[in-house]
Amino acid sequence: MGRKVNARQATESGKRCKCGWACRAAIALVVLVLASLGAAYWAVHHAEPLLRARVVNTLEARFHSRVELTGLHVSVFRGLEVEGNGLKIFPLGRPQTVPLIAADRFSFHTGWSDLFRAPMLVREVRISNLSLNLPPKGQRRALPPLTGRLRQQAMAIVVERLDVDRAELTLETSKPGKSPLIFSIARLRLDRIGPDEPMRFTATLTNPKPIGEIQTAGRFGPFNGASPGETPVTGHYHFAHADLSTIAGIGGVLSSTGEFSGRLNHIVVDGQTRTPDFQIAGVNHPMPLNTRFHAIVDGTTGNTYLQPVNATLHGSQIVARGEVVRGRNGYGHEIQLKVTVDKARIQDFLAVAVKAEPPLMNGAVKMHVLFYLPPGKAAVMDRLHLKGDFDIVNAKFSSRKIQTDVDQLSLRAQGKPEKAKELHKAQEDGKTTDSPRVTSQIRGYFVLANAQLLLRRLEYRLPGAIIGLAGTYSLDHKTLDLHGEVRTQAMASQMTTGWKSLVLKVADPFLKKPGVGMQLPIKIKGSQTKPEISLDFKHRHRDHRVLQSQHSP
Repeated sequence: MGRKVNARQATESGKRCKCGWACRAAIALVVLVLASLGAAYWAVHHAEPLLRARVVNTLEARFHSRVELTGLHVSVFRGLEVEGNGLKIFPLGRPQTVPLIAADRFSFHTGWSDLFRAPMLVREVRISNLSLNLPPKGQRRALPPLTGRLRQQAMAIVVERLDVDRAELTLETSKPGKSPLIFSIARLRLDRIGPDEPMRFTATLTNPKPIGEIQTAGRFGPFNGASPGETPVTGHYHFAHADLSTIAGIGGVLSSTGEFSGRLNHIVVDGQTRTPDFQIAGVNHPMPLNTRFHAIVDGTTGNTYLQPVNATLHGSQIVARGEVVRGRNGYGHEIQLKVTVDKARIQDFLAVAVKAEPPLMNGAVKMHVLFYLPPGKAAVMDRLHLKGDFDIVNAKFSSRKIQTDVDQLSLRAQGKPEKAKELHKAQEDGKTTDSPRVTSQIRGYFVLANAQLLLRRLEYRLPGAIIGLAGTYSLDHKTLDLHGEVRTQAMASQMTTGWKSLVLKVADPFLKKPGVGMQLPIKIKGSQTKPEISLDFKHRHRDHRVLQSQHSP
């Protein structure tokens, strides 16, 4: 009996023991949950001010500036997720109207353990709409140093990487009427951010004209706050699918690659461009245009100095040296170039510049041109200024009719009218002859301004004759106003046959000049499509000066 009682008591005691452990486990779990909630409550109410103080103190120490921060919020469910907005940094001792640095939004993530480290390590900070505003050049030395060693205890946060979505760099100017220089960056990534070492960067820049995106990567820094232009930079770039039609007067799709190195105000750039369909608006004859260039770029102003550009337009080589600098009023850019063409074909230039197809003539050409294009919204041809000389040799006309007419003119000017008549008859009958095709030489000096071409001492030479002209050609209205002389080897009576020859013998003494068989003043007026050629005895003395220093035919 006693054993049964003892057994029942032991069983009840075991049940009470099991219930006690379960209760204690439940209580411990509740305590743990309450502790976690308490920790979360503490983190939410203490991590935000702690992190806010660290962010503000770090930026104040880093930039020696007053820092404004509109908001900062912390999420504790996956470590510490931090989001902030309305960040502005104002340098001490400067007007507090425009911040040196501003960001609409930023965010970063860090672990719980990092919260209590000094300094706290942040692997990456993401920023949206970053702006950097630098004052005029003469005032930048008053800025706080953006580089240099800082006390470790002052740096409450250390950032390894910045990832920026949309950034804008503004370089203010003190010159009246001149606009600030603004650089727009679509995407920017900075690695190894430190006060005394260069940063690795990758960036996507939006190029306004020609419109397109530039992908670039390299190293930048350490940044020189007192003199930003002295900041080292090196890297490479890729510019693809640039639409040249965004530049008034031209068209095509350009791509470019290259490398650069130096200081921000003296960047040495070596690269190449390819435009398989370069064309002039209104002509619409695409031609391949490729270049290789060596240039010096001032990244603080955007000025570019070409030293040189070696271009190939289809089969023609062009060398240009000069500069592309900001306009005097701060709008656009001025382009000044010295262009040399030594190994080129006139048909390549005519194909890209003139609607007529095929090009009017073929031949070798040399040119020396001073090129000036001021900024403006007008079409390129209305702003373009050119001054130079050209020499076309071994020229032949692509039109069989025009070339045959030139051949006949040459034969008559040499005193061979019978052969000229045979050639004319063969042309009418649609037959070919063994007569060699005449090559021409064209040379002259020209000035182009305000869409008007001024020709000086234009000389057209072929066997037996020289034609010298001077005057103007309006590119807008396609009208001609030229005056000059024709000189031939043969006398007037020797250039024809039959009764015409007999009649002209009377005029030979009046038309003959020293060293030439005949000399006549002429003028060319009318339109490009319907030129009117006639004698011009009214201007014969002025026309004589056109060819007075040139040789006889």
